[in-house]
Amino acid sequence: MKTKTILIAAAFLFSATGAFAGKPASPGKIYEVKRVAVAPYSGVITPAAAEFISGAVDSVNAPYGADLLVIALDTPGGLDSSMRVIIKAMLASKKPVAVYVSPQGARAASAGVFISMASPLVGMAPGTNIGAAHPVMMGASPFGLGEKGDKKKEPMEEKVLNDASAYMKSIAQKTGRNVEWAIKSVTKSDSISAEEAVKAGVADFVVADINDFLARADGFNAGEFGRLSAAGASVEYLRQTRRQSFLATITDPNIAMILMSLGAAGLFIELYSPGLVLPGVVGAVSLVMAFYSFQTLSANFAGVALILLGFVFFIAEIKVISYGLLALAGAASMLLGGLMLFNTPSIGGLSISMHMLLSTVIGLIAVVAALAFVVTRAQLRKVVTGIESLKDKRGLAKTALSPKGTVLVEGELWEAESGSGDIPEGAEVTVTEVEGFKLRVRSTK
Repeated sequence: MKTKTILIAAAFLFSATGAFAGKPASPGKIYEVKRVAVAPYSGVITPAAAEFISGAVDSVNAPYGADLLVIALDTPGGLDSSMRVIIKAMLASKKPVAVYVSPQGARAASAGVFISMASPLVGMAPGTNIGAAHPVMMGASPFGLGEKGDKKKEPMEEKVLNDASAYMKSIAQKTGRNVEWAIKSVTKSDSISAEEAVKAGVADFVVADINDFLARADGFNAGEFGRLSAAGASVEYLRQTRRQSFLATITDPNIAMILMSLGAAGLFIELYSPGLVLPGVVGAVSLVMAFYSFQTLSANFAGVALILLGFVFFIAEIKVISYGLLALAGAASMLLGGLMLFNTPSIGGLSISMHMLLSTVIGLIAVVAALAFVVTRAQLRKVVTGIESLKDKRGLAKTALSPKGTVLVEGELWEAESGSGDIPEGAEVTVTEVEGFKLRVRSTK
């Protein structure tokens, strides 16, 4: 009797502590899925992504919402803060939130790994991969994080890594995923294919499309929600609003860099030729959007400051003839600033393409060079209007100049002074200088 009691108690504790891979002890609970909402998201995990995905979670939890949400995910990673907003919404959901890494060739890297591990049901399309969740310190040197433990980590990097590992472990334990691999993806940047993910207990199955996903989901034990009954469920797609799509577009690091360059070019043109209005308006709006993007992406302040300093050098090149030195200084400042904006490894999804950076700097140099050429040419051009245009013009002495008198130039009478001795009345003269409203002339003969 005593032995039987001990066995019953042990079985109860075994099931209560989630020993069945995070699934409930009562497999008889059925969860009816009649409507499925699919929220496709492809891109960097930013505040715009967090707004869309958490909004999708709220929509299925609203009255008359769908019974199951499937996040069709393709991401290289993103911001930690935005990722946590999404995971909080998923874990707090009263209805199951599944993750489908798709389409074929997609990936769930960095922040995408955390989001996937927070789901009770994970499917992957063929040719996809998951992993590389090592936290990236934005703005830090790309060589700051050691490889294979051979380089010493800074205390802050160590703290961030430990925090990410603990967070990943907590999520994996809750959903019954492979805790060992989950931690390895953070500490070692491990990444595996879809088939390997299923074998390792990281994903549940590999399917080609959403219909196959729902077919495999039918009868699946989704943890606390019970066993899914998804046969014949209708599918509806949730799309980003125009505002969310716009914000998601401009919060791409490369797009933000383009916006800043357009803003700078517009202001250059407006400063060179005040009154055009359109270049100044477009430039100001582009700069504001670029600054919004950098602020949203938590860009390094030093990088932004160097880019602005580069703009100052470019403007100075237009105003001051430095034979290209200020333009070179501006180009160097922009290159350094662009490299410092975000960390160069791409696994975090936040970096500026070197090709984009170089093309942007070259484009700005071209604009500044063109404006500087126009300014220099205008300064060297001979005056053709106004009183200054009378220089070197020929006229007629209306009175004798000894040395002062009156001359007729371009059909107008002018007070003049001879610079070549006395000039008799009626003699032909040439204007040598213009001093205020008086002319200095010499005899043409």
